[in-house]
Amino acid sequence: MRLTLIHKLHMITGSVVLLTSLPVLWFSELDALTKGIFLLCSIVLSSILTRQLSAGLREGLDAMELGLLNLKDGEFATTLAYSQNDEFGTLCRLYNQTALQLRAEKQWLYQRELMLDKVLQSSPQALLLVNSNHQVVFSNYAARDLFSHTEKLEGLSFDTLKQSASMGLKLALGEEREGLFSVTLDNQETQTWHLAIGEFLLNNQPHRLYILKQMTRELSRQEVMVWKKVIRIISHELNNSLGPISSMLHSGKLLTRHVDEPRLTRVFATIDERIAHLTEFVQGYGKFAKLPNPNLAAIEWAQFMTAISEQWRCNVEGNSSLKIQADQIQLEQLMINLLKNAHESGSPEQDVCARAYRQHENVIIEVLDRGKGMSEQVMANALVPFYSTKASGSGLGLALCREIVEAHHGQIALFNREGGGLGVRVSLPTN
Repeated sequence: MRLTLIHKLHMITGSVVLLTSLPVLWFSELDALTKGIFLLCSIVLSSILTRQLSAGLREGLDAMELGLLNLKDGEFATTLAYSQNDEFGTLCRLYNQTALQLRAEKQWLYQRELMLDKVLQSSPQALLLVNSNHQVVFSNYAARDLFSHTEKLEGLSFDTLKQSASMGLKLALGEEREGLFSVTLDNQETQTWHLAIGEFLLNNQPHRLYILKQMTRELSRQEVMVWKKVIRIISHELNNSLGPISSMLHSGKLLTRHVDEPRLTRVFATIDERIAHLTEFVQGYGKFAKLPNPNLAAIEWAQFMTAISEQWRCNVEGNSSLKIQADQIQLEQLMINLLKNAHESGSPEQDVCARAYRQHENVIIEVLDRGKGMSEQVMANALVPFYSTKASGSGLGLALCREIVEAHHGQIALFNREGGGLGVRVSLPTN
């Protein structure tokens, strides 16, 4: 028979009342010593019965107390061992079911937090969360790189962090104006960033989220797409005109082959020379506008530069075992263009240098010279198609270099060297 909690309480109360009331019926017939002994025995027996009947109650109360302390500490892995078939047993079984459910939900939330943290830390966008006290409460790896910090930014003063930033970034964060801004790095490379600011309540406290996105490559890609469209239109129109002109020139030569007129020969020669020049011009820009996807392969730097340096003399530096993942033909075109520019800069041949080295997950290729360098205006437009400071230049060389590098998911930058001269830095991923 199941003894419920209510039954146990009734039995304890009844036994106490019965055992303490029996001596009263016999007190008038017993002597004082017997009354005392009997009363003492009644109290002892009542205590024993009460202790036996209340043992389950204490065990149940202890179990519930332990369970509540676990909940208070956020510990859901411990279950209660109390298994009596009474109300405490029912409560303990319900507690165990609840604890198991809470533990499963806690693990699910923990996994979601890990996934969210992984996503935020892997994001290429720099993220900063600042509380109402102007303290950084969250940052990702991209934000640390942007502010040139090797350790976490959490706990730092946002105002102090802004003061340590580069000039363009400091102005953008100081004005707190959303939009594009420029940042000049230590190597004189200029990058374009976009700032977005969001405000929301977290734990009922106002917070600000700063999102900074690198836009240099995207803007360059859009710019190149526009130039490619322009080049395709120009090439199409020129080809449509060059074909008939070349045909008519050939017909004119046939019709006048018996005419002895030196000036006419010069006219035909000039037209023929200009047609050849325009054809070469169109083919060159057509190569830029229709650059094929790179066919990547492992290229040994030392062996590769041995062949290149025979065409354009330079000092080759770098680990002989260094390998570059790139398209052989496109990488050759890249190095030839860069070395050609270095030699045409007025630099002594012995000061032209090509070197390569590994940096983190990238391979860095640098072409250095001791020529005249570039002004800020020229450097800002040097990678744009059609732009050239040479009287006979097509403005294609560096633009094609940028297209080749970006097709390899890399980056290219120009910088003036200390002591004079120009440097071109190309960063290519290793895989």
